[in-house]
Amino acid sequence: MRPLVLAACAVVLAGCAHPWNTVDLAPGTPREQVIARAGQPARVVPLAAGGQRLQYTLQPLGRYAFMVDLDPAGRVVSARQVLNELDFQRIEPGRWTRDDVEREFGPPAQIDHVASFTGDVLTYRWAERNEPMFYWVYVDPRGVVQRAHPGMEFINSPQDRD
Repeated sequence: MRPLVLAACAVVLAGCAHPWNTVDLAPGTPREQVIARAGQPARVVPLAAGGQRLQYTLQPLGRYAFMVDLDPAGRVVSARQVLNELDFQRIEPGRWTRDDVEREFGPPAQIDHVASFTGDVLTYRWAERNEPMFYWVYVDPRGVVQRAHPGMEFINSPQDRD
Protein backbone atom coordinates (compact mmCIF):
# COMPACT_ATOMS: atom_id res chain seq x y z
CA MET A 1 0.00 0.00 0.00
CA ARG A 2 2.81 2.41 0.87
CA PRO A 3 4.43 2.25 -2.63
CA LEU A 4 1.05 3.07 -4.15
CA VAL A 5 0.66 6.15 -1.91
CA LEU A 6 4.22 7.29 -2.75
CA ALA A 7 3.56 6.85 -6.47
CA ALA A 8 0.33 8.87 -6.22
CA CYS A 9 2.17 11.66 -4.37
CA ALA A 10 4.87 11.72 -7.06
CA VAL A 11 2.24 12.08 -9.78
CA VAL A 12 0.54 14.94 -7.95
CA LEU A 13 3.84 16.76 -7.38
CA ALA A 14 4.90 16.26 -10.99
CA GLY A 15 1.63 17.86 -12.08
CA CYS A 16 2.48 21.02 -10.15
CA ALA A 17 5.34 21.92 -12.49
CA HIS A 18 3.61 21.76 -15.87
CA PRO A 19 3.07 24.20 -18.76
CA TRP A 20 -0.70 24.18 -18.12
CA ASN A 21 0.12 26.04 -14.93
CA THR A 22 1.08 29.13 -16.96
CA VAL A 23 -2.47 29.77 -18.18
CA ASP A 24 -3.75 31.79 -15.25
CA LEU A 25 -0.64 33.62 -14.10
CA ALA A 26 -1.53 37.05 -12.76
CA PRO A 27 0.27 40.09 -14.17
CA GLY A 28 3.09 41.05 -11.84
CA THR A 29 3.94 37.47 -10.84
CA PRO A 30 7.74 37.23 -10.43
CA ARG A 31 9.77 35.02 -12.81
CA GLU A 32 10.83 32.75 -9.93
CA GLN A 33 7.20 31.96 -9.10
CA VAL A 34 6.45 31.19 -12.75
CA ILE A 35 9.31 28.68 -12.90
CA ALA A 36 8.36 27.17 -9.53
CA ARG A 37 4.82 26.69 -10.80
CA ALA A 38 5.40 25.69 -14.44
CA GLY A 39 8.94 24.33 -14.43
CA GLN A 40 11.82 25.34 -16.66
CA PRO A 41 10.69 26.73 -20.04
CA ALA A 42 11.64 25.05 -23.30
CA ARG A 43 13.21 28.33 -24.41
CA VAL A 44 13.81 31.85 -23.13
CA VAL A 45 13.59 34.49 -25.87
CA PRO A 46 14.53 38.17 -25.49
CA LEU A 47 11.78 40.68 -26.33
CA ALA A 48 12.27 44.03 -28.07
CA ALA A 49 11.14 46.05 -25.03
CA GLY A 50 13.88 44.50 -22.88
CA GLY A 51 11.87 41.73 -21.27
CA GLN A 52 11.84 38.00 -21.89
CA ARG A 53 9.41 35.43 -23.21
CA LEU A 54 9.33 32.08 -21.45
CA GLN A 55 8.19 29.46 -23.94
CA TYR A 56 6.39 26.39 -22.64
CA THR A 57 5.45 23.99 -25.40
CA LEU A 58 3.84 20.59 -25.64
CA GLN A 59 5.18 20.10 -29.19
CA PRO A 60 5.99 17.75 -30.88
CA LEU A 61 3.02 15.61 -29.82
CA GLY A 62 0.91 18.11 -27.90
CA ARG A 63 -1.25 20.82 -29.44
CA TYR A 64 -0.53 23.74 -27.11
CA ALA A 65 2.24 26.27 -26.56
CA PHE A 66 2.17 28.84 -23.78
CA MET A 67 4.08 32.12 -23.90
CA VAL A 68 4.76 33.98 -20.67
CA ASP A 69 6.00 37.52 -21.32
CA LEU A 70 8.05 39.19 -18.62
CA ASP A 71 8.92 42.87 -18.32
CA PRO A 72 12.57 43.99 -17.85
CA ALA A 73 12.12 43.60 -14.06
CA GLY A 74 11.18 39.91 -14.53
CA ARG A 75 7.46 40.20 -13.77
CA VAL A 76 4.62 38.68 -15.82
CA VAL A 77 3.01 41.01 -18.34
CA SER A 78 0.92 38.32 -20.06
CA ALA A 79 0.51 34.54 -20.30
CA ARG A 80 -1.37 32.91 -23.13
CA GLN A 81 -1.79 29.81 -25.28
CA VAL A 82 -0.74 30.76 -28.84
CA LEU A 83 -1.43 27.76 -31.06
CA ASN A 84 -4.79 28.96 -32.35
CA GLU A 85 -6.29 30.35 -35.54
CA LEU A 86 -6.21 34.02 -34.52
CA ASP A 87 -2.55 33.94 -33.57
CA PHE A 88 -1.56 32.00 -36.69
CA GLN A 89 -3.34 34.62 -38.84
CA ARG A 90 -0.85 37.21 -37.57
CA ILE A 91 1.91 35.58 -39.68
CA GLU A 92 2.76 37.87 -42.60
CA PRO A 93 4.36 36.10 -45.56
CA GLY A 94 7.15 38.19 -47.06
CA ARG A 95 7.66 40.08 -43.78
CA TRP A 96 7.98 37.54 -41.01
CA THR A 97 11.14 35.48 -40.61
CA ARG A 98 11.73 32.08 -39.12
CA ASP A 99 12.96 33.83 -35.97
CA ASP A 100 9.66 35.75 -35.77
CA VAL A 101 7.66 32.52 -36.08
CA GLU A 102 9.69 30.69 -33.45
CA ARG A 103 9.58 33.70 -31.11
CA GLU A 104 5.78 33.81 -31.36
CA PHE A 105 4.99 30.07 -31.39
CA GLY A 106 8.04 28.28 -30.00
CA PRO A 107 9.84 25.42 -31.70
CA PRO A 108 7.79 23.52 -34.30
CA ALA A 109 6.65 19.93 -33.88
CA GLN A 110 8.75 19.02 -36.90
CA ILE A 111 10.61 20.49 -39.86
CA ASP A 112 9.76 19.04 -43.25
CA HIS A 113 10.65 19.53 -46.90
CA VAL A 114 8.47 19.20 -49.97
CA ALA A 115 9.47 18.90 -53.62
CA SER A 116 7.46 21.97 -54.67
CA PHE A 117 9.30 24.36 -52.29
CA THR A 118 12.95 25.10 -51.65
CA GLY A 119 13.26 25.64 -47.93
CA ASP A 120 11.97 24.36 -44.62
CA VAL A 121 8.34 23.74 -43.75
CA LEU A 122 7.75 24.30 -40.05
CA THR A 123 4.91 22.11 -38.82
CA TYR A 124 2.91 23.04 -35.70
CA ARG A 125 0.29 20.73 -34.20
CA TRP A 126 -2.79 22.44 -32.77
CA ALA A 127 -6.50 21.89 -32.29
CA GLU A 128 -9.50 23.77 -33.64
CA ARG A 129 -12.74 22.94 -31.79
CA ASN A 130 -11.00 19.79 -30.52
CA GLU A 131 -10.16 18.68 -34.07
CA PRO A 132 -6.46 17.83 -34.56
CA MET A 133 -4.84 20.25 -37.02
CA PHE A 134 -1.48 21.12 -38.55
CA TYR A 135 -0.25 24.61 -39.33
CA TRP A 136 2.47 24.76 -41.96
CA VAL A 137 4.86 27.70 -42.31
CA TYR A 138 7.06 27.70 -45.43
CA VAL A 139 10.41 29.43 -44.85
CA ASP A 140 12.74 30.08 -47.77
CA PRO A 141 16.54 29.58 -47.58
CA ARG A 142 16.95 33.27 -46.56
CA GLY A 143 14.74 32.60 -43.52
CA VAL A 144 11.72 34.57 -44.80
CA VAL A 145 8.20 33.15 -44.53
CA GLN A 146 6.72 32.67 -48.01
CA ARG A 147 3.35 31.14 -47.09
CA ALA A 148 1.48 29.67 -44.16
CA HIS A 149 -1.74 27.69 -43.91
CA PRO A 150 -3.69 25.19 -41.79
CA GLY A 151 -4.57 21.62 -42.64
CA MET A 152 -6.35 18.69 -41.04
CA GLU A 153 -4.40 16.06 -39.17
CA PHE A 154 -5.99 12.75 -40.02
CA ILE A 155 -5.39 10.27 -37.27
CA ASN A 156 -5.40 6.62 -38.28
CA SER A 157 -7.94 4.97 -36.04
CA PRO A 158 -10.35 2.06 -36.60
CA GLN A 159 -13.22 4.52 -37.19
CA ASP A 160 -11.20 6.24 -39.93
CA ARG A 161 -10.94 2.98 -41.88
CA ASP A 162 -14.68 2.50 -42.42
